[in-house]
Amino acid sequence: MNAALLEVGGLTARYGQITALHSVELSVAPGEAVALVGANGAGKSTLMKCVMGMLAGASGVVRFAGNDLTQRPVSARARIGIGYAPEGRRIFAGLTVHENLLVASPDRDNGRARAQEVYEFFPALQAKSHAMGWSLSGGQQQMLAIGRALMTRPRLLLLDEPSLGLSPLLMNEVLDRVAAISAAGTAVLLAEQNVHKALMVTRRAYVLKLGRVLHHDASDALLRASHLSAAFLGA
Repeated sequence: MNAALLEVGGLTARYGQITALHSVELSVAPGEAVALVGANGAGKSTLMKCVMGMLAGASGVVRFAGNDLTQRPVSARARIGIGYAPEGRRIFAGLTVHENLLVASPDRDNGRARAQEVYEFFPALQAKSHAMGWSLSGGQQQMLAIGRALMTRPRLLLLDEPSLGLSPLLMNEVLDRVAAISAAGTAVLLAEQNVHKALMVTRRAYVLKLGRVLHHDASDALLRASHLSAAFLGA
């Protein structure tokens, strides 16, 4: 495997007196798709926020391409090559699809070219490029949220629960597009409750439970685990 693009070492995070992450260790290689799986409250979103700089860790380190980002703000992390599509989509309902994309571009001169790259991953968005954000289906809104994160041409894409609230058909479509993004060379860290589908579109996975890494293995090995539900979701 290539040297790590993202390295998380000994990361502990708290909300007041509640410890949400306990000394988490994690890595993502360039171009690699890695899943974070676990039940609600496992710490997946908290870990994403710490990597993006939206939540400061109580201890530990976050490195990206060899650079220590632990004390760096969100804007610096975005500039260095981290894109983030948060849970809940958060698109601009009063802007068109194309305007939503252009607003996310750091470079106005190249914004249209970058939008075209997004449309290549999500043809459904190109067909809706002049539609208002509020008029999109849930799946289309999720595609747009991911597309906006891609407008910075990130080296690492953080995706927090992209299948949440989607029908099985739309969930498959969105996560298949995530696999295509990774195959094209963008590293992906995917936080997802749908364990089976997340493992189908990633190379490795970390299983989180109550803020701790319970298990780490190749995704295909975890797919074969007979104790998958009990180990991953506490069933």
